[in-house]
Amino acid sequence: MRRAVQACLRARQLACALLLWPAALLAAVPEPASAPGVSSSANQASAALPQPVAELRLEPALEAQLLRLVWRAYDRPEEALRTLQLLPQEPDNPRRALQLRFAEARIAVFGGNFAKAQALVTELAAVPGFSGHVALLRAELLERQGQPEQAVEFAQMAVTTLERGCPADDLRASVASSACDFRAMWAALRILQRKQNQQGALPFAEATEMRALALAELGDSTLLRVLSLGGLARNSQAQQQVAAARRWMVRALQTAQGDPVAMAHAKIYESSLAAQQGDAKLQLQALEEGLAFAQQADAVRVATRIQVSMADNYLHRGQPELALKWAYEALPLTLQFQDLAAERSLRHNLGVAYILLRKFDQARPQMARAEALRQGQTDQGLRLVELREEGEAWAAAGQAKKAIEVYHAERKLNTEVHAIYRAAALKQLQVKYDSERKQSELDLLARDSALKDRQLDNRSLVTQVGVAVAALLMLSLMLTTVMVRRVRAANKRLKANEALLRAQSERDPLTDLANRRHFLGVMASQPDERFSGALLMIDIDHFKHVNDEHGHAVGDVVICEVAKRISHAVRQDDLVVRWGGEEFLIYAADVTLERLGQLAERILQSVGGSPINVPKGPLRVTASIGFAQFPLPPTGLALHWEQAVNWADMALYCAKAKGRNRAMGIQSVLAEDSKDLSQIEADFDAACSAARVRLSEVRGPQAG
Repeated sequence: MRRAVQACLRARQLACALLLWPAALLAAVPEPASAPGVSSSANQASAALPQPVAELRLEPALEAQLLRLVWRAYDRPEEALRTLQLLPQEPDNPRRALQLRFAEARIAVFGGNFAKAQALVTELAAVPGFSGHVALLRAELLERQGQPEQAVEFAQMAVTTLERGCPADDLRASVASSACDFRAMWAALRILQRKQNQQGALPFAEATEMRALALAELGDSTLLRVLSLGGLARNSQAQQQVAAARRWMVRALQTAQGDPVAMAHAKIYESSLAAQQGDAKLQLQALEEGLAFAQQADAVRVATRIQVSMADNYLHRGQPELALKWAYEALPLTLQFQDLAAERSLRHNLGVAYILLRKFDQARPQMARAEALRQGQTDQGLRLVELREEGEAWAAAGQAKKAIEVYHAERKLNTEVHAIYRAAALKQLQVKYDSERKQSELDLLARDSALKDRQLDNRSLVTQVGVAVAALLMLSLMLTTVMVRRVRAANKRLKANEALLRAQSERDPLTDLANRRHFLGVMASQPDERFSGALLMIDIDHFKHVNDEHGHAVGDVVICEVAKRISHAVRQDDLVVRWGGEEFLIYAADVTLERLGQLAERILQSVGGSPINVPKGPLRVTASIGFAQFPLPPTGLALHWEQAVNWADMALYCAKAKGRNRAMGIQSVLAEDSKDLSQIEADFDAACSAARVRLSEVRGPQAG
């Protein structure tokens, strides 16, 4: 779960942007087609819809032309619409007319003409037997308009309806006969897959993507195969399955050979994997190659998306001027096509770049527009990264108060994101447990059925062999006894597994320290409004740089080694908790204020006293600590444990603001009541400056 979150956060400039792409924009594949014939005027394309027909079954002769036009509409919607209006109408062929109208609606969606698209969707919804395709159109339109939750609901409706024509036991034949509209089915599945990725349900997203890949391969669609293969590569990388991710990526690049559009998309996925691995140079190279392929194919929208990612890349490389250049190159076409996801990324990057350049008046309107575009969105992982980038930019620009404000917003959202991914992981475990339990029940039923069959056979022989009947009855009794014993043993194993699952849920899988769930259980024994004991909040200094420069594998090694050193530095009865990411929390139930400072010094020395061995050589790592004893001296005002954590956190921020590699401890607080405490919490820096809060400082080991 943790690694899935980090993978999405690390590759925001590509992977998370790709998650927002409308599925239908990738569903149509450019295939060879005969030149369209010239027919009656464009008014015929708007003729009345035909009488109700069964769910759309595409005409193979017309399919290639329409798919070519729909794909072209992604880049040149006016040109695609003009060509569509020149196609023969054939008034006596109602299925053809319905298919033409469906294509016209998709062209409107891709071109950003949402009003026309909505009108056509309403018109098509009146045709019975066409609900699956209408549901897909609604999902595509809602996703383009920045309403992913509603889009997922209609995508599920589309899958439920369209899969009637795509039976799993005869999928190859149904695709070959055009009974299964595999492209529409693929598009709906991709919308569902993106939602599963956002929720951290990576195994479920992988299964959905595998189903989409099967459809693309049976339909022999090059671009759809490349997109599904790239999606599987990104999913495997997010699950830390590096070898599998590389295999999927190699297949995607091999499949895309000879097709510039497919190669452009394959290079986008390749850059995404490079970003997740922390290889900024390889990422930029892949983006530049993808841009060349997109320009060769005149795929202006794809090229714009790549420019968005290049702006993000340069921003992460510490080159805000180049980030501004690429962002402003991508902005005009993004606005023209009402690409809300891309505009959000651009506005955020523009704001961060202006902050880094200390052009605050230019940064604020960009940040305001980005915030407006976030309204109603549920991609909390992406928002978490945006907050982190914004906070670091404000800090780098010397705006401490703004940096603190953003930092607290990030911490709050980080807790929510961890809860979402934790729920997804528990759901996956529950599904696995239910599957095993149901299989056990089926095995028991099968054995019980076999036992009853034997009993019936025994009854038919009662009149012939009395002795044999008695023997068989005895055998049945023995079998029943064995079955009961096995059922009891199975129940014991299930209960043991449940106990193990509960224990594992309170341990951090990477460091084997207690996690936040365990800490909450310990705090449940504390009086509600009078927390007692000492807290030390620890944060690894510049941990993002470790991930960026050495990769996430080295980052995990650093976290594990720091956890080990902290555990060795504390007392036997102290509780060490992996609070989240690179943060740790220590709860010391019985310690004096003087010994608390000594404990903080031991931790600083243990963490930063000697370098950590990594593949590239020794790596010096330091930490910042905020600590306090509760109730707060000297008045001993009562606090809830959550408030106590916040006080330790504020002390930690002071340690980071003073230059890191040090501990800041709260020695005394001049407050008469809870109202005074609230005022101090609201502006901690001012309280420190006014001597209402007195802090002690313990410096960490200096570099040799």
